[in-house]
Amino acid sequence: MGGRWAAAGLRAEPRAEPGARARGPLRSPPPSAARRRLSCQAMPPWAAVLALLLAAFALLLLRPWKRAVGARTSVRDHEEQEVVSRGPAEQFSDRREPLPGGCSLICKPSALAQCLLRALRRSAALEPARSSWLSGPHLQTFCHFILPVGPGPELAREYLQLADDGLVALDWVIGPCPRGRRVTNSGGLPPVLLVIPNAWGRLTRNVLGLCLLALERGYYPVIFHRRGHHGCPLVSPRLQPFGDPSDLKEAVTYIRFRHPAAPLFAVSEGSGSALLLSYLGECGSSSYVTGAACISPVLRCREWFEAGLPWLYERGFLLHQKITLSRYASALEDTVDTSRLFRSCSLREFEETLFCHTKSFPISWDTYWDLNDPLRDVDEAAVPVLCICSADDPLCGPPDHTLPTELFQSNPYFFLLLSKCGGHCGFLRPEPMPAWSHEVILESFRALTEFFRMEERMRGLSRRRTSFLAGRRRWGGLQKREVSPSSNLEEMFNWKRSYTR
Repeated sequence: MGGRWAAAGLRAEPRAEPGARARGPLRSPPPSAARRRLSCQAMPPWAAVLALLLAAFALLLLRPWKRAVGARTSVRDHEEQEVVSRGPAEQFSDRREPLPGGCSLICKPSALAQCLLRALRRSAALEPARSSWLSGPHLQTFCHFILPVGPGPELAREYLQLADDGLVALDWVIGPCPRGRRVTNSGGLPPVLLVIPNAWGRLTRNVLGLCLLALERGYYPVIFHRRGHHGCPLVSPRLQPFGDPSDLKEAVTYIRFRHPAAPLFAVSEGSGSALLLSYLGECGSSSYVTGAACISPVLRCREWFEAGLPWLYERGFLLHQKITLSRYASALEDTVDTSRLFRSCSLREFEETLFCHTKSFPISWDTYWDLNDPLRDVDEAAVPVLCICSADDPLCGPPDHTLPTELFQSNPYFFLLLSKCGGHCGFLRPEPMPAWSHEVILESFRALTEFFRMEERMRGLSRRRTSFLAGRRRWGGLQKREVSPSSNLEEMFNWKRSYTR
């Protein structure tokens, strides 16, 4: 299998390892403005600080951030975009199919696309919901990343020892088992749902909500954790690069070893989609995966790192990564310049220091993305992939700059479900229910299962019909041997005459 497998008990504890904007020239304010200025100076300091915090919070909620990943647009480009009245989701007109709730499906026309389109149009999860305080993109994103997880599912952890003696963790969702659990794969084993969290290693509310919903629908969910993420100990001074699927390959091999006859589906969240897409591209038709889905995927990863995120998100993710790796600072000193690593001021600097400026084998930034770009082998993918994106995603930016629409318009295996709102990995609703993206994903997996079952049935009928006709031809040949040669020649001659008339 490529490695040694070691199973551990539930919830095992890891062991510890030894600037201001430039302004124009100042002008003297009018007397009324001067009086207002004096009155503001008379305010107590705590009131001024509170006013600034409230103003920043109001700007955070009401003003959408505009950032173009992969393109540095000029002022004229921004002015032209503001003149256009159509939103970002309405700029895709080629091969775009409308869906309920203001969503659209962008894909290449095919029989599989028609099957998925019918399932999405019948989906109750896409029905338009009434507007609420959750409709803002930043609130959707903050509720997803910042709110506490709460009571989650019961997990059984297994540590998988890899070929280079590293460890990854697999959390199998074993409960709570609802009474009204549905049967997804009738007549067979329950399918396995492999869930890949974001690249920062944070287990979010939506990931656990997806696992609970999948368990209710008859799936057997399992969460994949990278080296050093979410309590998985880092036993070797090597971390997994952004788009290196080698560890995931061994994990999928082990899952197939445990459940050889069960269908396997995969779902990734946010930046974790780079790992799933890299795996599907490298393995091709040998990926063992029946269907896949990506929630708010980062498709142009290099441009995403180079453009940078909005300040609050950038600092939050950077701080989370530093806290995660701080416990392994002494173990990483031999391979990485840890002082430079923990002084990083951006995600790009952190990623470049951790994987490019190593002491043993340094590489350039260009070489790193040649090896880790999730779309480097996308043409080899042979699995249907549904990408759910939002036009108001504050982390990825506007879809006309961040989504490679030519991929979805030319590749029959890739489908883009674009919604008008939802934030980054949010897609929340005011009701106390899971995100509507989870229901859409499970419904699309069910449609794929029915489609492939029908295809196998049609192939079986075609094979049986072919074998039946071949048997009839063989039986007819035996009967013709028993007929006299003269009558056979006469029949052949008459057939030729009738054919040539």
